[in-house]
Amino acid sequence: MLDVIVNDILGTPAILVGLFALVGLLIQKKSASTVLSGTLKTIMGFVILGAGAAVLIGSLDHFSKMFDHAFNVQGVIPNNEAIVAAAQTEFGTATAMIMVFGMVMNLLLARFTPLKYIFLTGHHTLFMACLIAASLSVGGMSGAPLIIIGSILLGICMVVFPAMLQPFVRQITGSDDFAVGHFGSVGYYVSAQIGKIFGNKGKSTEDIKVPKSLGFLRDTSVAISLTMTLFFIIVALFAGQSYIEAELSGGSNFIVFAIIQAITFAAGVYIILAGVRMLIAEIIPAFKGIADKVVPNSKPALDCPTIFPFAPNAVIIGFLFSFLAGILSMFALPLLGLKVIVPGLVPHFFTGAAAGVFGNATGGRIGSMAGSFANGIIISFLPAILLIFMGDIGYEGTTFGDSDFGIVGILIINILKLFGAV
Repeated sequence: MLDVIVNDILGTPAILVGLFALVGLLIQKKSASTVLSGTLKTIMGFVILGAGAAVLIGSLDHFSKMFDHAFNVQGVIPNNEAIVAAAQTEFGTATAMIMVFGMVMNLLLARFTPLKYIFLTGHHTLFMACLIAASLSVGGMSGAPLIIIGSILLGICMVVFPAMLQPFVRQITGSDDFAVGHFGSVGYYVSAQIGKIFGNKGKSTEDIKVPKSLGFLRDTSVAISLTMTLFFIIVALFAGQSYIEAELSGGSNFIVFAIIQAITFAAGVYIILAGVRMLIAEIIPAFKGIADKVVPNSKPALDCPTIFPFAPNAVIIGFLFSFLAGILSMFALPLLGLKVIVPGLVPHFFTGAAAGVFGNATGGRIGSMAGSFANGIIISFLPAILLIFMGDIGYEGTTFGDSDFGIVGILIINILKLFGAV
């Protein structure tokens, strides 16, 4: 019985997180139907996450092979969902436990320190838990030490990053009601500082009109499909018809194959996001209910799109300039001996848009453009550097996309190396 509990129940991440949701809902004295529904949906979210990962990773594998054959370099698309899903087999249990106890540590830090922020962006909590678990594992940590140290580090990240951004969030929103809890904070902070130095906040992005023809960019699924189709077709043309049809497509037309793989990539992201949304939609209310009772006067740290309505023009400008920086960086990286980071639409849209809003708050149009451009460079070079270290644990094909993951991962692994752990 003990073996079943340790290996089959606590050793299964989906069930472990489901148990956390169960306990949280029971503490809040929810109805039996709510408890049952919340617990099952939490577990189902993890299962859907894994299914979507299989779809997405298959598409990424084809893209990497085409890119390598075409340019004799390894092209990598940073994707948080992909690397987290890929790491679940090896680090799933550690990730789940660090996530759960990291949330508890967040409550303790918010309760007993001046950093009264409750980080409610659950999918980023999951991603950072996975990064920390993987990074600490490089140092040979396992079992209780890995869980304890990982949980402490995650809890610290969950209060420090929102606190770092809060002065700028007050400028954006005109209030102090909520914080931004999203692990692209370093990029947003840099964008705000660049806006302050070089921009003029009197000339806001909101004083200009954006063509309605760019409205499709707000539909992430469509934008991912179109962008990835463009990338896949270009790479397919360079890789050559004969190679693709002989080695990858099984004889199908190479352009049709490229289009289908691009849309498959977008479908994989859609499935994964659906799983994450289901998981978070159930676990966050359970967590928040506990937080409200334990940490009065705290601020919720919410996902970055919560600031988009305050500067919708800056959202589009930020995405475009961040993506432009990603394209230029793609050509600069190999000159420095780093692997090519293909600019992914998901990180550039969300972090670029948010960086644009932060830059606009401190520096208007120039701040929005320059700040989001800087963000694009940051989320191109940091993943390339992190990839060097993540390669040590067998994830050469993908890496984390947002700035804070790169900073935290690089720091953890280098500190472990400094003490001779790696």
